[in-house]
Amino acid sequence: MDMHAPRDQKVEPETEFIDYSHNSDQSRAPSKEEHMSDDDRFLADWSEAEQSRLIRRVDLRLIPLCGLMYCVSLLDRTNLSNAAIAGMVVELELAEGSVDRYSIISLVFFITYTICQPPATILCRKIGPRIFLSTITLLWGIVMVGFGLVNNWETLIGLRLILGIFEAGFFPGVVYLLSTWYKRYEVGKRYATFYLIGCLASAFGGILAFGLMQMEGVGGYGGWRWIFIIEGLLTVLISCLGFLFMRSFPDRTNSKTLNFLTEDERLCILARVNQDRGDAAAEKFNIGKWARSGLDWKIWAYAMIFGCITTVSYALAYFLPLILRNSLGYSTGTSQCLVAPPYAFAGIVMLFVGWFGDRYHQRGICCAFNAILAIIGLAILGFASNGGVRYFGVFLATAGANANIPVAMTYQANNIRGQWKRAFCSATLVGFGALGGIVGTTVFRSEDAPGYVPGISVAMGSQVVVCLLVIALTLDFKRQNGKADRGEKVLEEGDAKFRYTY
Repeated sequence: MDMHAPRDQKVEPETEFIDYSHNSDQSRAPSKEEHMSDDDRFLADWSEAEQSRLIRRVDLRLIPLCGLMYCVSLLDRTNLSNAAIAGMVVELELAEGSVDRYSIISLVFFITYTICQPPATILCRKIGPRIFLSTITLLWGIVMVGFGLVNNWETLIGLRLILGIFEAGFFPGVVYLLSTWYKRYEVGKRYATFYLIGCLASAFGGILAFGLMQMEGVGGYGGWRWIFIIEGLLTVLISCLGFLFMRSFPDRTNSKTLNFLTEDERLCILARVNQDRGDAAAEKFNIGKWARSGLDWKIWAYAMIFGCITTVSYALAYFLPLILRNSLGYSTGTSQCLVAPPYAFAGIVMLFVGWFGDRYHQRGICCAFNAILAIIGLAILGFASNGGVRYFGVFLATAGANANIPVAMTYQANNIRGQWKRAFCSATLVGFGALGGIVGTTVFRSEDAPGYVPGISVAMGSQVVVCLLVIALTLDFKRQNGKADRGEKVLEEGDAKFRYTY
């Protein structure tokens, strides 16, 4: 059999008898080493224990910092609800007029956030993560300080638009960065840990806001203003840590941010990724090839899944304190503090699902499980009569939606190849996540309080869509993998060994 024949062609077995008893180069049997790739031969000198130690060193330098920076990103984009119940609605007259001013202010962020996703991901690759991610973090921190100084709601709209521009590049940039360092069945736990650190913002943001509210009157400012000012200054501080410690892509040979690795260690990282999916090195940027990635329907399916998930996660982030106060009857301070336990529970679910998915090479079933969990929680929250039972529903809804975000990120990362296709997919994924934010911030309307039945119904429907898309992808993946196993096609350009993970 011709071992070099393309995998998309059927190869007929040869009938000629080959005598391997002679000692000539032409007649000897090919050795095992001759069938090894360069990456296989390189990694043969690295034991599993040595590779594990190396990856742990990478983990310590990437995951905590990325998670911390994402923590302030989430905090800054979602602290609007805490400021709203702390006095912003009254002082800026958001309840006046014929339009829902609070919903408009919440929504406009996602307009610029969505539009700026694709170019921001390209800039992250071109400029490098340390400069790019740290700079945009610094800039949106300054904008957040400005939130605390506004005198009318129209100015707040302008600042929210600017915030969307600066935050647009962070999440897809980090998702892309992490995907270049790890193998496919290592990345699930890393995404879960990274996002879990970020979720600390949602878990304890309400408690922090409650503490900052006590600064009411300091410097002549209301407590809601100090929420923005102090959290903005915290973001500026953390951006400085990014300038100092953020790491670059592993294929950047001359980057000083990779000086914690020897050259052999850096090559080991690349060889592991190449052995797993064959796309460790970035191709020269070609806008046509990058744009043609959009012809793959699966990319839009991943994006739609992510958008449906964020419909729920953003709705909870922007309206949960309001629901707890207006629907369940808790005080302002209690509402802010009661946000923390559901997000803590979501963190536990997130870590378990991330471990399960990596351990058993499962993605779709994890995604569907979380979506069903969210549907059950939303139904309880929306339609139960007892306040305590409805609060229990918040736990399930929050866990299902937030635990599904790293699962969806891993789902798409496991099933695409190529650096620029990966960049395109990260941008579309997070871009649709922003569209989910638009839906989530508009379907929960003030006039629907205290039940918010239309918003709850749309959120439940979005999770049904997630389940349907997972079923469609799973059926297609099984069919495509079968064709590849029979040698009928190559699934992703450049790697005949690649198989989809479902």
